[in-house]
Amino acid sequence: MAFGERRGFGGGGFGNREMHKTTCSECKKECEVPFKPAEGRAVFCRDCYQKRKKF
Repeated sequence: MAFGERRGFGGGGFGNREMHKTTCSECKKECEVPFKPAEGRAVFCRDCYQKRKKF
């Protein structure tokens, strides 16, 4: 099951949310996020987001 396809009660999933392709601001890999990225704002892939969240 892909990142945006999780379902269930209390699972923190996004259900059927539309995913948007973008480029990670840190590692520059293409990724998908469950929101429409705003121009001029940093967007991080799952891995980079987790690394930054620890700080």
